Formats: sequence, C-alpha cells, structure tokens
Amino acid sequence: GRVLDRAVGEAGIATEDSYVTNAVKHFRWRNAPGGGKRRIHQRPDTWQIRACEPWLSAEIERVDPRVIVALGATAGQALFGASFRVGSQRGQAVPWTAGRNQGAEQGSGDHEVTVVPTIHPSAVLRASDRDSAYNGLVHDLAAVSEVLRREAGMR
Repeated sequence: GRVLDRAVGEAGIATEDSYVTNAVKHFRWRNAPGGGKRRIHQRPDTWQIRACEPWLSAEIERVDPRVIVALGATAGQALFGASFRVGSQRGQAVPWTAGRNQGAEQGSGDHEVTVVPTIHPSAVLRASDRDSAYNGLVHDLAAVSEVLRREAGMR
C-alpha cells in the first residue's frame, strides 16, 4: 500500500479522488517453506477471477470511474480476459466498455472507460532494480494523470 500511495502522489493523482479495490476478493496462499505462520501469496486461477467478476462489476458501476488503473496481470485479466498481458499495453490509455467484462454482450447501460494497465506495486518490491521498477510505475501512473487532465479540459 505504501508503494502505491507514494507513486500515486508522485504522479500527481489526488488520493482523495481515488478508489482502490481488488479484482479478486480472496487471498490465495500457501505455507512458507520451512513452516511457520508466514503465508506466500499465489496468483488466482482464471476461474477465481471470473467468480469475483460480479463484485468487481458492481463496484465499477457504483463508483463510475473516469479512469481505471489495472495494477498487474490479474486486474487486467479481470477486465480484458485471460489473454491479457501487462507488458503489451503498460502505461497506455486503453478503451474498455464497462458492463462487458469477460466478453459478455454489450447492453444498453454500458459506457466506455479508459483503462491504464501497469505493474502491481508488489512487483516493485520483488524487482532486482527497485528504483527502475518504481520509476516505471510512476511513469505509468503519470499517464493516468494526463488522461484525467485531458478529460477535465473537455468538460
């Protein structure tokens, strides 16, 4: 959380104008090697991402965001499907139709939202070059700030 908070601030995004949630609402884990109480986070399977879709969709509908930041592959896959990869669209403003998760039919209440995919903040902590990874995250979030400024100018 601290890495994300710091990066959001450095990118010029007001935290009070932000809403943070998880695409998957459970914590999948395994015991750490050697035992003990420590839990190692595990990536959710596609079926687990899909199972949480109704909650994510309801949150998106309720919050009605101008921009969604997909932090990591799991968040991107929750929005764009299992074939989504962060690296191919990282830091780019990508149109996404709210209400049409996982390839469902487009309905009358759907509207387009800008999504900016980037790495998950935990990837910064796992990176061998944390400074470079962090700077990349801030750069990607600056793209979000730019989209928000552009939209504010259009209103």
